[in-house]
Amino acid sequence: MISVARTKSRGNGQGCAYLAPNKKSWIAQAVVDYREPSKPGGQPIPVKRKKSGFKTKKDALAYIPTLLSGGITKSKVCPRLSEYWKLYHENRFLKLGKSKQVAYAGAWKKLQPIHDVRMDMLTIDKLQETVSTCAKTHYTQKDCRTVLSALFNMAGADGFVNADLPSFIEIEALDESDPIPFNKEEQAAFWRLYESGNLDAGIPLLMIYTGMMPGEAMALKVEHIDLEKRTMFGMNMKTKVRKKTPVVIADCLIPVLEDLIVHAMKSGYIWSRNETKWYERYYAVLEEAGARKLPPYSCRHTTATALAIDQRTAPQTVQRIMRWSSTRMMDHYVHPDQSDALTAVNLLKVVKDENPA
Repeated sequence: MISVARTKSRGNGQGCAYLAPNKKSWIAQAVVDYREPSKPGGQPIPVKRKKSGFKTKKDALAYIPTLLSGGITKSKVCPRLSEYWKLYHENRFLKLGKSKQVAYAGAWKKLQPIHDVRMDMLTIDKLQETVSTCAKTHYTQKDCRTVLSALFNMAGADGFVNADLPSFIEIEALDESDPIPFNKEEQAAFWRLYESGNLDAGIPLLMIYTGMMPGEAMALKVEHIDLEKRTMFGMNMKTKVRKKTPVVIADCLIPVLEDLIVHAMKSGYIWSRNETKWYERYYAVLEEAGARKLPPYSCRHTTATALAIDQRTAPQTVQRIMRWSSTRMMDHYVHPDQSDALTAVNLLKVVKDENPA
């Protein structure tokens, strides 16, 4: 009776022979190479080659020199980053939500300088340099790191690289402080700049007078604009409320949008869809207007502050214009100062007794 199959050990580097699961043939096996360990300080990963179908153990052992000489295949070469992106894009990527797919596809484009680099040649310094140079914002850098982590996890599972490498990438800190709204002088400067012929001044003006998010402004196309209905709809809106609620167009913006539509890009986009170029144009307008270098989100905060404080618009109406899910968002977006508080209390009237004694 044949005993349970188990590997037969031989001297180091000589390989081994063992009984196949069907117990009717033998398998020859030899370690032909070693890969780098998947974790720092770990043991090298052996690359094994096998050949099955031998009638006897003696025949299997006799074949080991052929395995050691590379008779079947040579050890694999580590794939390029783009090869693992292809695998990821054809499988796990398709299971993501639409917004994640857009974000990760954009992050992959920003990683273009290392697309064709072998993954075992990518160091922490190289990954850090690429992300820091090609992605400028916190969220874009975060998406780049997430994409790299997914690709390195796949390559790590195959034994080619240290899967933890992307976790060492440092990204820009997210400034969680409330953006400062643009003041009236800065807003007037944007209008003067636009009236002088600088159509890029429409970037801050459009966001200030509609409350649009920067991502929505970047995604804005001619087909999204309905001047007759005074609405814009269909941009890259993330929240449920913004997906079903159109942006309302103020009358003063109609001439601006008419000009922008006429000069829209051939692709139909009002401005460049490239995030880097869009930010460059935005900050160039601020510099030319002599405005403070405030982030694009300051435009949205300017909208909410002007509606709630300057115009004393009802909270429910502000909520509708800003497309919030709750009026509680006013605590984050509306920025009254001391003079606003003084103006408000001065609206209180002296209450006198209607029936004095």
